[in-house]
Amino acid sequence: QVQLVESGGMSVQPGESLRLSCATSGFSFSFYYMSWYRQAPGKERELVARISPSSGSTEYLDSVKGRFSISRDNGKKVVYLQMNSLKFEDTAVYLCNARLESREHWGRGTQVTVAS
Repeated sequence: QVQLVESGGMSVQPGESLRLSCATSGFSFSFYYMSWYRQAPGKERELVARISPSSGSTEYLDSVKGRFSISRDNGKKVVYLQMNSLKFEDTAVYLCNARLESREHWGRGTQVTVAS
């Protein structure tokens, strides 16, 4: 059974940091592109960061470049999102995604709220 379970979301103040984790099981993690998406109320889901199977390449949403960092541990089958200098506009549900060609899996998400 495929599982992606996000954790680490919470309410923080602007400028603070959070580290999200996505623990996975039930699929060949090391072959999959892993991504973090986010969805804010009333907005479309957007790709925040993506990492290749070997961690050789990453891509980021322009608005998070220099603040967020995606990484993965293929041995532990976990993907992380380090989020620094958080802003109000980063408030959203953050979802973990695994993709390999036509196969795609999603987690249920973890809430990140940035508020003063």
